Amino acid sequence: MPVEILSAATSSCLPVWLIGKGGVDASDMPGTAKAWARSNGFDGAASAFLVLPGADGELAGALFGLGANDDPLIYGKLAAALPEGAWKLADAPAQPNLALLGLLLGSYRFGKYLAADKPAKIFLAAPKGADAAAVARLAEAVTLARDMVNTPANDMGPEAIEKTARAVAARFKSKVKVTTGPQLLKRNFPMIHAVGRAASEAPRLIDFTWGPKGAPKVTLVGKGVAFDTGGLDIKPSSGMLLMKKDMGGAANVLALAMLIMGEKLNVRLRVLIPAVENSISASAFRPGDILPSRKGLTVEIGNTDAEGRLILADALALADEESPDLLIDMATLTGAARVALGPDLPPFYTDDDSFAHELTQASEQVCDPLWRMPLWKPYERKLNSKIANTNNVTTDGFAGSITAALFLRKFVGKAKVWAHFDIFAWNPVEKPHAPVGGEAQAIRAIFQVLKQRYPA
Repeated sequence: MPVEILSAATSSCLPVWLIGKGGVDASDMPGTAKAWARSNGFDGAASAFLVLPGADGELAGALFGLGANDDPLIYGKLAAALPEGAWKLADAPAQPNLALLGLLLGSYRFGKYLAADKPAKIFLAAPKGADAAAVARLAEAVTLARDMVNTPANDMGPEAIEKTARAVAARFKSKVKVTTGPQLLKRNFPMIHAVGRAASEAPRLIDFTWGPKGAPKVTLVGKGVAFDTGGLDIKPSSGMLLMKKDMGGAANVLALAMLIMGEKLNVRLRVLIPAVENSISASAFRPGDILPSRKGLTVEIGNTDAEGRLILADALALADEESPDLLIDMATLTGAARVALGPDLPPFYTDDDSFAHELTQASEQVCDPLWRMPLWKPYERKLNSKIANTNNVTTDGFAGSITAALFLRKFVGKAKVWAHFDIFAWNPVEKPHAPVGGEAQAIRAIFQVLKQRYPA
């Protein structure tokens, strides 16, 4: 990250005055600074930025406009505007943790493929009241998810997803078990194998655990489709342009796992990532095929482009076998979710009203948008098949995100609480705290709930 947090302000730190819309006169900054602001037309509009010159012509500070904006993550714009050097906030933000998080996230740049990309180095004293260490862990986790999603599929295939998962697990002294290729059939993961068998890199199921055995069981399952052509029901070229992000569920689950382990929450964490590429070759699974599943249900394939739910189903069935206290899956699962709620508001599904209420409250507390959607039981019949236990898609195209969630619920029965998150994992337009590109969605809200339920 180009912003480095200082534990305390030093004499070299220049002040940044935080100004609301039209609030220059009300600020307690020096009179010369007020005069400079007026002469430059600075009125505190949201994200407005103005440097203050000193008597010797060098920088003496800066002004940053908050406007009437109630988004505490607006400070991400400040990270992009500040010149290189050491800075401190002259005023205390209303929500110091979120302000600092916005600053760190707003400084993110994906420069892996830009040899000359060397952003300015900013040193910032942590705002008063901020838990700098906790915020830094959040920013690091979001960065991991963004980097994974932004990396193209030629460098983030199933093998690279496994390598990343191994690195995260090793950092917290957790051993990884991986079931690969034909072993998937021997160990009863037939749908993971079927979806990924056409690709040059073998499909796999990544599995690691962390924490004391006697602690509450929290299991995370992430969709790891490294690239999705749509299979034999091939997508148009325009539909493939962002399909490197179809492993966004896996990226977000690994980021959330980092937070859980970094905070040392009192849980027995298990992470399951089915990692595949939905490719096309002579061995690709076909529309009309009937696949067995780990759960024992047979699945008629109505569309090979609805592959994510198939690999999740086998992983969820495995997770469910040990009756976890909380089972969460995350996936870039349906375009229908984006049609319903847009790219910034991921839907989640659960039968547990208490967990849903906690998530909704946490979402507002940490500015991580979520919206509960219904598991509408009458729609289950849309998944009926005449020759198998279920189809993987409906035929009418309605309620696609709901019916996908209902499909997944068929493979969960023993977990005390289950929740499904249909995320986009992508920012199509720039935000104050985020450039266009891969994004972590829902993990900060989930983590907030987990901290409250299972404190260290």
